[in-house]
Amino acid sequence: MTTESAPRLGYIGLGNMGAPMARRLVDWPAGLVVCDARASATEKFAAEGVAVAETPAEVATRASVISVTVRDDTQVRDVLTGPQGILSTAPAGTVVAVHSTIADSTAIELAADCARHGVDLVDAPVSGGAPGAKQGRLAVMVGGSEAAFEAVRSPFARWADLVVHAGPVGAGTRMKLARNLVHFVAFAAAAEAARLAEAAGLDIRRLGEVVRHSDAVTGGPGAILWRASTTRLADGDPWLPIMSHVRDLGEKDLALALDLGARLGTELPLARLGFEHLAEGLGLPTTDRSST
Repeated sequence: MTTESAPRLGYIGLGNMGAPMARRLVDWPAGLVVCDARASATEKFAAEGVAVAETPAEVATRASVISVTVRDDTQVRDVLTGPQGILSTAPAGTVVAVHSTIADSTAIELAADCARHGVDLVDAPVSGGAPGAKQGRLAVMVGGSEAAFEAVRSPFARWADLVVHAGPVGAGTRMKLARNLVHFVAFAAAAEAARLAEAAGLDIRRLGEVVRHSDAVTGGPGAILWRASTTRLADGDPWLPIMSHVRDLGEKDLALALDLGARLGTELPLARLGFEHLAEGLGLPTTDRSST
């Protein structure tokens, strides 16, 4: 992309996520302007010759594609619609990308506010955390129009190695919430597994080593998310033997874990829920096998 064809970029919010994401845009062909409420956050950028704006409103006068990475819905609203917000100065055609994880209803409401000014908003939350931001290996889930998605695709590729168009405004946030459901329920399951291992006299640090190693090989919970639908698998479906194998192994191992927990006096509520709902989640009928 040449200086002539590239939009000038703006980045608002230079915290643990925003700073490493913006840093990958420092050499953007058409230039970058950054903004943060803390002067200390912009000093390093200024030292590298990056333009610094005092307010979001000033960013909007100097950039046509603007990323926003702030804390929550309230801060996003202020950056966009406050007295010194983006919409107070942004010309028609500006594209604003919100990377903060906010409510999907907030994204839709703010997109309507933007549209009244001729501005396009995309909700574009990211997954991968601070390590992914530093490595340029984030996944970004974009909700917005096709035109807005095309406007952000190239700059996003500087700090993300997976850029997904999830659908219209709000879809990016919904996908992020579904993704994080996997993440944090898995954390709760890991904590439950640690309790079982500890009760069995095992070193839970070594258990963590094994979990991280095997998940890196198998893909972890995401390994089953290949189907286009959650409907019941029909006879002849090519996924039927694969998911049946997963169900049979999963129910066997969960039953054994529940039996071990019962003998050790350790409650395993997530394991029991997993046993009861695994087959249904895989698109299969439940079996008549019962846990011990």
